[in-house]
Amino acid sequence: MRILITAPYYEKAQEILKQQFGEIIYKPWKLQGRAYNERELIGLLSETKAEALITEHDEVTEAVIHAFPELRFIGVCRGTPSNVAVSIATKKGIPVFHTPARNAQAVAEMFIANLVNLMRNTLAGINWLEGENWEAGAHTSYLQFKGNEIAGKTIGMVGFGAVGQTIANLIRHFPTKIQYYDPFYTSHDPVYKKVSLEELFKTCDVVSVHLPVNADTIGMIGKDLISLMKPDSIFVNTARAVVVKREDLWFAIENNLIRGAILDVFDHEPPDELDYKLIHHENVLATPHIAGATFEVEDHHANIMNNCLHNFYVEGNQSIRQLVNKEVLSVKAS
Repeated sequence: MRILITAPYYEKAQEILKQQFGEIIYKPWKLQGRAYNERELIGLLSETKAEALITEHDEVTEAVIHAFPELRFIGVCRGTPSNVAVSIATKKGIPVFHTPARNAQAVAEMFIANLVNLMRNTLAGINWLEGENWEAGAHTSYLQFKGNEIAGKTIGMVGFGAVGQTIANLIRHFPTKIQYYDPFYTSHDPVYKKVSLEELFKTCDVVSVHLPVNADTIGMIGKDLISLMKPDSIFVNTARAVVVKREDLWFAIENNLIRGAILDVFDHEPPDELDYKLIHHENVLATPHIAGATFEVEDHHANIMNNCLHNFYVEGNQSIRQLVNKEVLSVKAS
């Protein structure tokens, strides 16, 4: 099998695929500084005569799949394959695999770092210091920037998948109390308490969003939930912006109904005017969608993809959770 890899893929991982499946053609999108668009990807697949594709951010559109309906599989090195026309791939009998949890550790570490920074007023203190405001004998910094510890707080996870569980496993040792809302998962660890969505927003000191984007989650978090939060609570979103009604979040922050927010995702990237209002607010710690951006994530997604392809094609395990379009099994069978 000739596999075109446009995702970042370290050399040893390429060698493993080569040994198991055949020829590897490596054309990572990073070399041109952006993902391949539809036209470029069609040209690349045609030029290389690839029989399978492992991508990351490239535009794997309907046109791409219609042009190459005989692809053996499409591997997407992302938690959600939002850049792939999955329904069309399914109709053509093409399995689509993804790499859930590839960035779980990265997001968890960023969550803790930013939570500490916001709760301890670290960035405001740094700005004060760099502004040369320290006067002889003054205790201004000690008084003005005194913050809070994470220890003893109740942390709530809206969605308790790989990222939420990784954060919980780290932050429980501060120690903290962990509550979560997830209608599709129940933890066997008694340390984690499953609660209703309303109870989570009412009782937690920190509410952190870890939801996928689908018809049920878009706009799921709005005024009715945010208004339940405690005045000294913190809202965190490192998942997807569209699951939160940003006007309602802005209202709560602007009117000091909550302590603040930590945001890594925005409705518009690059941001629009309202996004920038949130970003510039003194009670918001905002980062430019980098919670999952570590060099190690690229190694993680290559390892996850290799393992799932081995399990599916070599071991014959068709029930693996990395198969996005499980309906394709019945399509192929027919």
